[in-house]
Amino acid sequence: MQYISRIAEEELQRKLNSSGAVLIKGPKACGKTETSKRFAKSILQVDKDPQIEMIMSVDPSRLLIGETPRLIDEWQEEPKLWNYIRHEIDERKKRSQFILTGSSMPIEQIKLHSGVGRFTILNMHTMSWQEIGYSSGKISLAKLLNGEAQSTHDTGLDIEVIVERMLKGAWP
Repeated sequence: MQYISRIAEEELQRKLNSSGAVLIKGPKACGKTETSKRFAKSILQVDKDPQIEMIMSVDPSRLLIGETPRLIDEWQEEPKLWNYIRHEIDERKKRSQFILTGSSMPIEQIKLHSGVGRFTILNMHTMSWQEIGYSSGKISLAKLLNGEAQSTHDTGLDIEVIVERMLKGAWP
């Protein structure tokens, strides 16, 4: 499947430039991992690496070795990684070190030490109509909601097509 550029990419870059790690939250299959792979120089897939459990019991910090930013996908499978990442960020004193993705366990359910000043959060959503080519992006819903005037134009879509697309959803 061909990757479709995401609006969230700009925000991810800004957050990487301003913190040691970015935690990407969002629903399953909304594109967190694929978008992160565009920025990552190395990848650790916690849910797929058969040696993770053994390395976690011996020397978890070894999992953080790799070119940066290092994507740690499905990190919540090993919640203890959070504190190792936090300490590594403190030690390195650099930005753009880690990207953490995962969706199977909400972060709020995990007892973690605060990552304030080290981590920023990026909330990802399903694709926008502009991202999947349904809209030109000329009309901004955010601006409409703020009361700003928008120039309107006929999209050529009838109500049935619009309803069908809304029901389909916007999963990548």
